[in-house]
Amino acid sequence: MRVLGFLSGVYICSHSKSMIDRNLLLHAYRLMYSAKLMAETYEANRQVTKYVHSTSRGHEAIQLATAFNLLPQDWISPYYRDESMLLGMGWTPYQLMLQLLTKADDPFTGGRSYYSHPNSRAGDKPKIIHQSSATGMQVIPTTGVAQGIQYKERTGNKQLAIGNEEQPVVVCSLGDASMTEGEVSEALQFAVLKQLPIIYLVQDNEWGISVSAEEGRAMDAYEYAEGFKGLNKTRVDGTDFFESYLAMQNVVADVRTHRRPWLVHAKCCLLNHHTSGVRKEFYRTEDDLAKHACSDPYIKFRAVIVDDFGDDFLKQIEEEVRTQIKESFDRAVAAPEPDISKVMDHVFAPTPVIEEKGERAPAGNEKVPMVDAALFAIRELMEENEECLLYGQDVGKRLGGVFREAATLGEQFGDHRVFNTAIQEAYIIGSTVGMSAVGLRPIVEVQFADYIYPGFNQLVTEISKSCYLSCGKFPVSTIIRVPIGAYGGGGPYHSGSIESTLLTIKGIKIAYPSNAADMKGLMKAAYYDPNPVVMLEHKGLYWSKVPGTEEAKMVEPSADYLLPFGKGAVALHASDDAISTGETVCVITYGMGVYWAKAAAKNFDSQIEIIDLRTLVPLDEELIFSTVKKHGKCLVLTEEQQNNSFAEALAGRISKACFQWLDAPVEVLGALNLPAVPLNTGLEAAMLPNASKLEERLRQLLSY
Repeated sequence: MRVLGFLSGVYICSHSKSMIDRNLLLHAYRLMYSAKLMAETYEANRQVTKYVHSTSRGHEAIQLATAFNLLPQDWISPYYRDESMLLGMGWTPYQLMLQLLTKADDPFTGGRSYYSHPNSRAGDKPKIIHQSSATGMQVIPTTGVAQGIQYKERTGNKQLAIGNEEQPVVVCSLGDASMTEGEVSEALQFAVLKQLPIIYLVQDNEWGISVSAEEGRAMDAYEYAEGFKGLNKTRVDGTDFFESYLAMQNVVADVRTHRRPWLVHAKCCLLNHHTSGVRKEFYRTEDDLAKHACSDPYIKFRAVIVDDFGDDFLKQIEEEVRTQIKESFDRAVAAPEPDISKVMDHVFAPTPVIEEKGERAPAGNEKVPMVDAALFAIRELMEENEECLLYGQDVGKRLGGVFREAATLGEQFGDHRVFNTAIQEAYIIGSTVGMSAVGLRPIVEVQFADYIYPGFNQLVTEISKSCYLSCGKFPVSTIIRVPIGAYGGGGPYHSGSIESTLLTIKGIKIAYPSNAADMKGLMKAAYYDPNPVVMLEHKGLYWSKVPGTEEAKMVEPSADYLLPFGKGAVALHASDDAISTGETVCVITYGMGVYWAKAAAKNFDSQIEIIDLRTLVPLDEELIFSTVKKHGKCLVLTEEQQNNSFAEALAGRISKACFQWLDAPVEVLGALNLPAVPLNTGLEAAMLPNASKLEERLRQLLSY
């Protein structure tokens, strides 16, 4: 781009006749030079900058151009190479260095995450949700932000209104190599389908660590975008500040006005290492490095403006920046380390639901099955809270869920609040991050537990870590409903139990109700909990069709009934006489296990006490341990395959905590250790626990 020069304090660019403010150019130069010196400082102090980090060298122009076009009401998801973008948004080198060195005053994560992994709710800057290192994974949560903004704009509810300011835009930054991730496609599909106000800024430096563009992709992001009808797109030289600024100015203005998605493909150069640990000399040739060096945004920018600003003036700026960077780095090195006593802070945000409230069994109310208890709970929540939405596969008004668990909700609340999605478990789960960030409370559904695995990336990488790594700024308030369990020939892909897999994920809460009253109380508590909750709902208990599960139907609790998490229940008491003679066993279980245990207990003389856990995270260890100590004999019952299960882990914890009170080893009964639940009902029954199998094991325990 040829530049004509200055006129009345602005820069006139011949390419478009657009004008760029003179002071903005000076600011851009100061920040470009800052990014250059920061990278050099980190490289010169490798023993101090020991934690892995990347820098923005080669990407500065497009990043600053993007940042300068954003407003405080906007949202942006930078990725791990976007330090220049953060500088352009107003973050200081010192603040960024605090994260680089994992210091206590790191404004983003308090020393918990890598350099250029920001999150922010600062009122004077664009907002940033939690940023992970998993390339491409940020695209779904960020698209969820745009989805939430669109909902708030269209709802007409004054409490959800965004305000009279200019409409916000959402920017998601990513590298071209991450465009090959399947979850990126899910996000793009949703964005164009719903025409969301989002910009996908793809910075293409032709490398994915050591994988070249030729090796790793059949097309670049711009070409890939051709396949998404309704996705506007443009190419830009991301090393040219002027071209980048004007392109981003136009795209941001279009999204702010017309509320539609864009993809900006910015060609950049990679001047520094992939990361401090994966160095450029490991895999790049001298010719490749020289080619990239020719496009250095800093050199190109300085060469354009030096004639008008003067070399001496630019050198004066450089000296000021050099002093600032040195002072900032020295201060950051000397800054205090995090307080290790606070390492457990922010795993969860505090919940307001800490005690049982409301009427559990109001007089005059009829008994309802579990599936209706869930439906009624969500209906009441949606009537009371405009920010409550429900979406997932087939939950819309045509079907209301494959189990009819959302029946009538779509008709009552409209397609904007209850709607179908495509077959996109990752998007369904991950979008709740962005929806929650803008103040909504989504309830989403995965059709069967077996199908949650495509969403595990989002659950593990984004949702579970968001509260902890943002130091409490971005807990994800969502309910993820998951029908679970086997009965009646559901087969290998509709009958699985997944609680042990879920329980390896820290930072999510897990409920597993066994009856209608618990279902409603826990659903309500989960909604008001600011943390992510997975509701495991045994489909064999939904209508109490399985013989022996009639007690899962219960009187519908009142609308204000709340059941706090972490409070188990005694589903069946052993007699005091049997306890006094030492002839009792306690069964610790949940879900369908409660009914197997009740059926087995009928064959004993008040000798069996049953604990229904109700929630698996948090777990009522106080009730568990006190019960085991009272009886001296314990069996943990689960529907899952037994080996390496949650039940076995719990048995180990019980053994340690209650060792001196035990009269026998803690037993575990689960399903056979098979890869899947067989379709044939006879084979299914052979695999699963039941009352008869449990009775045999209980008699063995009582014989000790």
